[in-house]
Amino acid sequence: MNRILVLYGTGEGQTQKIANTIGDAMRANGLDVDVIQAGHMDPDPDQYAGVIVAASVHAGGYQKPVGEWLRAHVDQLGRMPTAFVSVCLSILSKNEAGRQEAVAIPQRFVDGIQWHPTVVKIVAGALLYTQYNFVTRWIMKRIVASAGGDTDTSRDYEYTDWDDLKAFAGEFGRRIRATAA
Repeated sequence: MNRILVLYGTGEGQTQKIANTIGDAMRANGLDVDVIQAGHMDPDPDQYAGVIVAASVHAGGYQKPVGEWLRAHVDQLGRMPTAFVSVCLSILSKNEAGRQEAVAIPQRFVDGIQWHPTVVKIVAGALLYTQYNFVTRWIMKRIVASAGGDTDTSRDYEYTDWDDLKAFAGEFGRRIRATAA
């Protein structure tokens, strides 16, 4: 069985784009992939050869439905190849402490659930100033300014490295094929 689940949580939609890109890249390599938003369905991990979970960092944590689904299925996930994709702007921080925090956040999350994904991948997301309300835009500008990032709030910034993400999807797909063989 080469069927893969990509389960995601999203705030403004960038993680949905990331999850869909992972799914499309794996389908292009002949794999059967379901891309499902956490909280909308309760997919059974036992129906898959592998699972990728993607979620975005907001205020140091991830979307609640992602954590709930992981807690409910952590034992099943321990029996198959899994990956956690953490979408986090801090990975681009110009200061070392910010980058270290981008690595620490997903580690604390998976440790708290007692999940041991095969791979943890940190991906830069997007800064969607034009979609934020006034308060969120002001907060994000302050956070980004302290990290040395882009602060022109008249436009959006997409930082996701799509080629790297597709390479990750290809590698995970090869891992699934090797496990199933």
